[in-house]
Amino acid sequence: GNTEGYVKKINMRSTQIQTFDRADVIVPNSELISQQVTNWMLQDTRGRVRVPIGVAYGTDPQKIKRILEQIAHDHPSVITDGSVAPPRVLFLSFGDSALNFELRCFVRNVDDRGQIISDMNFAIEAAFRAEDIEIPFPQRDVYVKNWPPRLGPGSASDTKGDE
Repeated sequence: GNTEGYVKKINMRSTQIQTFDRADVIVPNSELISQQVTNWMLQDTRGRVRVPIGVAYGTDPQKIKRILEQIAHDHPSVITDGSVAPPRVLFLSFGDSALNFELRCFVRNVDDRGQIISDMNFAIEAAFRAEDIEIPFPQRDVYVKNWPPRLGPGSASDTKGDE
């Protein structure tokens, strides 16, 4: 399911998992053998992090690629020694409001992925601000059909009245 944490104990009928919020969750072993389970650190603490980012239309995609790759290379937890694939920037899609990219890189300890992603987001925001690169927000135009006519003062529907 959506439970993430450390396996603390495996019993005959259930497994105890301590979440990152330090809550203990008891998972029936029948769920563990009948559903998909992802073990982030079974034999290796290294893992991949993904950082999605959208930028405004009109931004140079190659510039975004260079900035994101540099941010990954500058982070001390990102593996750049050739033992895993190098950091990669993918141009995923043309979204409704943004050009959508994703920075993917392998890190030494996937258990630290939340902090690493946060560090990268801070670095991305600072770099984009320095380069005047806009991170857009969704914008929508709303068209209303059959808008009722505006009623004037003194009409039965006037809510202001003589207060």
